[in-house]
Amino acid sequence: MSEQSNQIRDAIAQAIGDNPLILFMKGTPEQPMCGFSARTVAALQALNAPFAAVDVLPDPRIRQELSALSQGPTIPQLFVNGELVGGCDIVTEMYESGELAETLGVDQPAAAEPVDEPAVGARPMGIENRLS
Repeated sequence: MSEQSNQIRDAIAQAIGDNPLILFMKGTPEQPMCGFSARTVAALQALNAPFAAVDVLPDPRIRQELSALSQGPTIPQLFVNGELVGGCDIVTEMYESGELAETLGVDQPAAAEPVDEPAVGARPMGIENRLS
C-alpha cells in the first residue's frame, strides 16, 4: 500500500471519528449523483438530522480506501458514532421503521412517509450535432 493510500485512509478514519453522523456518497447532499445517495440524503433530511457528507466521486481512491476500511463495497455508506450503519437499503428500512430516528436520537416525524427518490441532480446531456 502506498503512503498516499495510507493518507487517504487516515483522512477517512479521522472524518469518521470527528463527525458523529457522516455519509460517504456520490455527489453532495444538494446535488446527489445517484438515486441511492439521493434516497439516503432524503431520509436524513426528513429527520432533520445534521450530518457531514463526503463526495467519493472526485478521487476513486476515496471509494477504494473507504471500502477497505469499512468492508462495505457499496456507496453510500452512513456512519453513526464511528460505526457503519449501512447503505441506502438499510438506511431506508431503518427510517421507515423508526429505528433510524432512534439510532440518531432524533424524533421520528408523525407520519414517516416512505422515502421517495428525489430527482437526481443530473447534468444536461451535451449533444454535438455532426450530421451536417
